[in-house]
Amino acid sequence: MRDLSEHIMDIIQNSVRANATLVELEISEDMVEDKYTLLFKDNGCGMSEEVLAKVSDPFFTSRTTRRVGLGISLLKQNAEQTGGSLRIWSKEGEGTQLEVIFSHSNIDRPVLGNIAETMMLLVGANPEMDFLYKHTTSGGEYVFDTKEVKEVLEGVSLSNPNILVYIKEMINENLNTII
Repeated sequence: MRDLSEHIMDIIQNSVRANATLVELEISEDMVEDKYTLLFKDNGCGMSEEVLAKVSDPFFTSRTTRRVGLGISLLKQNAEQTGGSLRIWSKEGEGTQLEVIFSHSNIDRPVLGNIAETMMLLVGANPEMDFLYKHTTSGGEYVFDTKEVKEVLEGVSLSNPNILVYIKEMINENLNTII
């Protein structure tokens, strides 16, 4: 995976497969502590302790369509190459949290990529789900919440192509004010 947006898509797709109704993504850029943190939270089905123990093994996957699960193991490898880490907490029936920490200044840290397009694609493919995306930098904080967008739209589907274009533009514009 070339950038963090692709990793984010992969991790959130795991939440979709876990039947989550709410997925939270927090990105924090802390230049003072030299940390670039991704925090994922979902209210999906969670994982057993047995599955949780194997989840970062590239030769383990719970999917039946393939025999390897490279997403989490590649993300962990990318974080560790920068001196960072990956930790996962999960409880069956309650959901999962995944925290990835990179060294912000490390040359091996993948770039964020097109997070606005990633969020647009996730929302468009899963309009029944709720997404909360929070991005914090030294320049400020931006929060995108589909619950708020749904209230404003009063029943118009988030999968509407015009709405999706608006969501992408709105995220890009707001991120440009804090990055």
